Amino acid sequence: MKVKNIIKICLFSLVGTTIFGQNIQGTVYEYNTERKLEPLLGATLLWQGTTIGTVTNDSGQFSLPYIKDNNKLIVRYVGYQADTILVKKGDNDIRIIMTSSREIVGVTITAAEGTYISSKPILTQVITTEGLRRAACCNLSESFESTAAVDVSYSDAITGAKQIQMLGLAGVYNQLMLENTPYIRGLSIPFGLMFVPGSWMESINISKGTASVLNGYESISGQIDIQYKKPETNKEKLFLNLFFNSELKSELNLNTRFNVNESNSGMVLFHFENQPMKMDFNKDGFMDKPLSTQAHLMNRWDYDIEGKMEGRTMLSYLYDTRTGGQMDFNKNKDKLTSNHYGIGVDNHRLNIISKNGILLKGNNESIGTIASFTFHQFNAFYGLNQFNSRQLSGYANAYYENFLDKKNRHKIDAGASFQIDNYAEMFNDSAFNRMEIVPGIFTQYSFILDEKFIATVGIRADYNTYYGLFWTPRFHAKWEMGKGASARLTAGKGYRSANIFIENTALMTSNRQFVITEKLKAEEAWNAGVSFTQSFHIKGKENTLIVDYFYTRFVNQVITDIDQNVHSVYFYNLTGLSYSHSAQAELIINPFRGFEITAAYRFNFVQETVNGKLQEKPFMSRHKAILNLNYSTKFDKWKFNLTAQFHGKQRLPNTKTDPNAWQLAATSPAFFTFNAQITKKFRIVEIYLGVENFTNYTQKNPILDPQNPFGQYFDASMIWGPITGIMGYAGMRLILK
Repeated sequence: MKVKNIIKICLFSLVGTTIFGQNIQGTVYEYNTERKLEPLLGATLLWQGTTIGTVTNDSGQFSLPYIKDNNKLIVRYVGYQADTILVKKGDNDIRIIMTSSREIVGVTITAAEGTYISSKPILTQVITTEGLRRAACCNLSESFESTAAVDVSYSDAITGAKQIQMLGLAGVYNQLMLENTPYIRGLSIPFGLMFVPGSWMESINISKGTASVLNGYESISGQIDIQYKKPETNKEKLFLNLFFNSELKSELNLNTRFNVNESNSGMVLFHFENQPMKMDFNKDGFMDKPLSTQAHLMNRWDYDIEGKMEGRTMLSYLYDTRTGGQMDFNKNKDKLTSNHYGIGVDNHRLNIISKNGILLKGNNESIGTIASFTFHQFNAFYGLNQFNSRQLSGYANAYYENFLDKKNRHKIDAGASFQIDNYAEMFNDSAFNRMEIVPGIFTQYSFILDEKFIATVGIRADYNTYYGLFWTPRFHAKWEMGKGASARLTAGKGYRSANIFIENTALMTSNRQFVITEKLKAEEAWNAGVSFTQSFHIKGKENTLIVDYFYTRFVNQVITDIDQNVHSVYFYNLTGLSYSHSAQAELIINPFRGFEITAAYRFNFVQETVNGKLQEKPFMSRHKAILNLNYSTKFDKWKFNLTAQFHGKQRLPNTKTDPNAWQLAATSPAFFTFNAQITKKFRIVEIYLGVENFTNYTQKNPILDPQNPFGQYFDASMIWGPITGIMGYAGMRLILK
């Protein structure tokens, strides 16, 4: 393979896709280790006898201008023999498979999978565009229905905020990225899952365990990387999505793409949602969901200077406001008074991300850069509690990548990063200001033995001006054990800074006093995991079995103690043990054409030392099971989806000092939830109808002592199950290509 093409592949793995003309389009696939078709990132396509070409993006897609009187397109990828295919002007759906026999075969893909396991050394499940459309998927929080790896629940019964858990740990221990850039962190923690519109997403990559050192030191339990639609590969010139549900919530999503020239193109993405109606189906006097309005606008540009630079820049602004509380609450009259209990939350968020790569003249060398800036204003009140905060954050990352040998078996990555976070917080009458400046350096070595074995060893050193020096070693390996079988091993350390106020806004919907008993240290934990993947065929259909186990142990953890006293929440450093065991088995089978079954079971055992006692973490179910059934008719004219989830018992916090009427049981009951959706596809329009929680199961009395919201026993944060019942919805997607 030519040096220039190898350099393009190296660069593309950092900065993603490149922009080219739209005359010739297609997708390149490969068979992964489980013998499953997977989009191939970084394949090079070049017109024979020219220097005009392109590289496939994360979805294996490519686009390049047709060259007059030239119909021979050369396809190359490391580890495969180059070959030439014949194309003609106007081809816009070229399908190419690079097989393990190093042949290139043209095929037609007739069905799209909702999820698949990536061939990366880190265990990564990819939820595709097809998978995202199998549910209402209004935002990121509703995108994990078919996976047992991520648990999603409401954080309280008033604000509508949602939280995730992974490997038995809170979502704050999971690194949430946008196209490999830190994205949902800081003040976006409470509502950030709802800041990512479903119609903007192209795919979601869910990785378990510590991530690469190139992405920082914060990943402890895993990483969720969101891939937005990209102008150079997205074939949708116009995408319109309208959504309406039985609670009168409405949504509008509008995406457009445009080309400036052969090297530059862009997209405008717009999202608007509104919840205008007060509801109180459980008759406790409180709105089941807050009144809310959200507007989100993004403009992205992808560009390429041939042979010199490739990159993309994204600019977005979000406004989100919500008002909840008692049905009689009037924000203009009752705010911060004891007339009626209410909450109000306003979010203003500006985000800029720029990712660029520079091509070097040396052998197999490239330099990539990532820079981002975030401004976030969070103003809120919860009854008589008031919390206002401002975040200014900047992030920069630059690294050098080089293959050290001609066979591309040895690769080295090295670079530096810089993170600055400035928080100005006011909780009631107390100010808490903090600035963290964290410069860091890192290096990673990768050994690649053909398709049989891959191992990466990395280490980084970061100096936090608030907490001191962080040393972060990490290791990942993947071994192809045989036909369709692979094993993965991962181990490493992670750190994070706890933001106790923004991460516990749910507790502000109670009358607990916040008590910080000592100076809090940085959180520090080790994580290790092993997984096994096996693919097999039944009647010519491919099926996959995935089994994994992960163990996390904290060296230090900021404990949020809600067991010691029902009137207070205590924050202090860990003294004793805190750990989690997480095991999961998942089976994906395709018994016949168009039918896909996913069955998964997850077991978590999480213990932490609270007030000197080692006990099970509250609001964490040990057992969870999922059954997802999907059927598509020929040409996807009709699609049917049914998802059933089982949620096991959860330990509930100690409320024995409350009056009998407001005491909780030791554990919550186990329960099931069911969702279903039907989609009808026309030429340019899709109509979908669905129902969530159609057995109408809800948590009884989600708010303690709702008749006395300013009394000492009021608490809306004790949530272990659904707080709203059955909900129907309908929507339409208009797609012009």
